[in-house]
Amino acid sequence: MPRISASTAGWVFAAPALTVIAVFFGLPVLAAFALSLTDFDIYSLADLSNLRFVGLHNYAALLQDPLFWKALGNTMYFVVVGVPLSIAVSLGAALLLHSKAARFRPFFRTAYFAPVVTTVVAVAVIWRYLFHTRYGLVNWGLTSLGLPAIDWLGDPAWAMPTIILFAVWKNFGYNMIIFLAGLQSIPEDLYEAARIDGATPAQQFWNVTLPQLGPVLLMVGILTLSGYFQLFAEPYVITQGGPLQSTVSVLYLMYEEGFKWWNLGNASAVAFLLFALMSVATSGLLWFARRKGAE
Repeated sequence: MPRISASTAGWVFAAPALTVIAVFFGLPVLAAFALSLTDFDIYSLADLSNLRFVGLHNYAALLQDPLFWKALGNTMYFVVVGVPLSIAVSLGAALLLHSKAARFRPFFRTAYFAPVVTTVVAVAVIWRYLFHTRYGLVNWGLTSLGLPAIDWLGDPAWAMPTIILFAVWKNFGYNMIIFLAGLQSIPEDLYEAARIDGATPAQQFWNVTLPQLGPVLLMVGILTLSGYFQLFAEPYVITQGGPLQSTVSVLYLMYEEGFKWWNLGNASAVAFLLFALMSVATSGLLWFARRKGAE
C-alpha cells in the first residue's frame, strides 16, 4: 500500500471540519456580502426580478446617513467606556478570589459567574424595573438618602451609562474565570522574590502580576472588544433604542434595517461595515500588544 504523507493525512482528518466551516460559515458570509451589493428588499422577496445590483451604493448611502453615525457614536461610547470597566471589574474580582484571605471561594465563584449563564432578556427585564423612574429600587434607595430620583432610562444622558452598567454586571464573570486561571499559573517564587526585595503589594501587582498576565489581558481584551461592538440585546429589551436614539447601536440599526424595514441589502452593508470596524480595532489592539512586547 502506498504510504500517505503527514500533510495529506492532516488534510484528510481536517476535511470534515473544514467542510462544515465552509458550508455553514463561508458560504453564508459570501452570500451576505453579495446581498450587500444589491437593493434586496421586501419587493425582491416577492419577486426576484425586482432585485438589482447597485454595487457600493448601500455603503455610500450609509456613510451619508446621520442615523448610522449616531449608532456608530453610541457603539463607540459603549466600547470605550464599557471594555476597560468590564476588564477592571473582572480583574478585581479575580484578584479577590485568588487572595489567600478569601473565604467561601466556590460560592463566590458561582455567584459571580451566575449572571453570565442567565438569559439576557429575562435579566434585562428585571434590570428595567430596578431602574424604573417612579417604582425602581435604585431610585427608592436614592430618595431614601435624600438624593433626587434620576430618569435612568428616559434621559439620554443616563440611558447608555445604565446599559453599560448592566453589560458589565452581566459579563464580568466570564473574564473573571479567565483571569483567575491566569493568576493561578503565575509562579509563587516571583512573589516571594519580590517580597524579599521589599516590594509592596502594589509594586508586586504592577511589576509581577500585570506583566505575567500580559497574554491573558490581550485575549480578554480582544474577546471583550468584539463582544461589546455587538451591542444589541440590552438596548433592544431595555430601551428599544431610545430615548432620542441615544442607545441605538450599529447592530440594532442592522436589525431594524433588515427585519423591521426589510431592507436586507442595507442591513448586510451595515454588518460588513461593523465587521471592518471590529477588524481595525482588533488589529490595533494586537499591534499595540506587539509593540509593548517588543519594547
